Amino acid sequence: MKILFVCENYLPHLGGAEVVFKNLAEGFVKLGHEVFLVTHRIKDTKKYELMNGVKVYRINCFKSRYLFSFLAIPKVLKLAKKADVIQTTSFNGAPPAWLASRLTKKPVVITVHENWINKWDKVTDLSKLSCFIHNLLEKRIYALKYDKYICVSNATRNDIINDVIKNKASEKKAVTIYNGLDYQLWNPNRFDGEKVREQLNLKDKFVCFSWGRPGMSKGFEYLIEAMPKISAQIPNSILLLMLGSKETHQQRYEKLLSLIRKHKLNDKIKIIPSVPYEQLGNFIAAADCAIVPSVSEGFGYSAIEACTMNIPLVATNVGSLPEVVSGKFVLVNSKNPDALAEGVLKIKEKNYTSTPLKKFTWERAIQEYLRIYQELV
Repeated sequence: MKILFVCENYLPHLGGAEVVFKNLAEGFVKLGHEVFLVTHRIKDTKKYELMNGVKVYRINCFKSRYLFSFLAIPKVLKLAKKADVIQTTSFNGAPPAWLASRLTKKPVVITVHENWINKWDKVTDLSKLSCFIHNLLEKRIYALKYDKYICVSNATRNDIINDVIKNKASEKKAVTIYNGLDYQLWNPNRFDGEKVREQLNLKDKFVCFSWGRPGMSKGFEYLIEAMPKISAQIPNSILLLMLGSKETHQQRYEKLLSLIRKHKLNDKIKIIPSVPYEQLGNFIAAADCAIVPSVSEGFGYSAIEACTMNIPLVATNVGSLPEVVSGKFVLVNSKNPDALAEGVLKIKEKNYTSTPLKKFTWERAIQEYLRIYQELV
């Protein structure tokens, strides 16, 4: 089978969606399928390269990924003629993928990580006008009719059915396929948490750890506001906060630093530079409590990583998180510093829910994607 991916971002740009499509694309190649991938070109990348068998074509978008929707059309259309199926995701890759599908009569599948239709004012702090514009754009993208909507959680699928498909007879067009996790990489025995604690002088501390990009929906501001309450209950507590993609989220990064200064928490919160993905487990292993304070979450890699590492977790009960957490965990209300602090105290007291560990393998995800493609071709 020949599969065309249309994604506005791909490696070396790193994020949750990029991890998903890297594993899918390379997994398809290993099974003997031919994979083309069109993405926007970032600094210091080649116009074309073969990456682990995936044929990657990068489009110069003049430093604006939003232009990808238009400038990618010629290349996407050319490759679509050779493809059996087109795979895309929101946002800027979806329009050229849909257009090529309609012009070449090839099926198009969209993977939906999160749906924020009519939620922008709830999960972001953008102005009313900005929320209106983003909401309108998202509606326009999903107004295009795709042959299949692959949702990364049941929570996302329910949103797509309610906000996009809106037709009982067409609900089967939306299916849930959970993302996978590399369990060979995320083997707790690979990581050395004690070394991190020693390097950061955390020997006698109760270490809380939270990590991710400082995006609008990640809820780190509520965690910072919870820290005085956590400290009052657990005097030797400290929060390690690892924030990635600072350049992309500079304004929000500065806002979080300002909040730390405002609450005089410099001795209670350590900002940790982002590390390569393969090393992240060392910091999770160093924690007594992992925290995912999200306001919205389509899948929840951070939560699953912590659970897989057998680290007790405090997570908010939003989006997919109640579906994917397992092991030792406490679920709390979002946007609530008091609830986060109470959750951490429960972890300290070992007053948490304990369940068998859930597994999300790439092998399963790849086979389920291929089954969808084969149904459509």
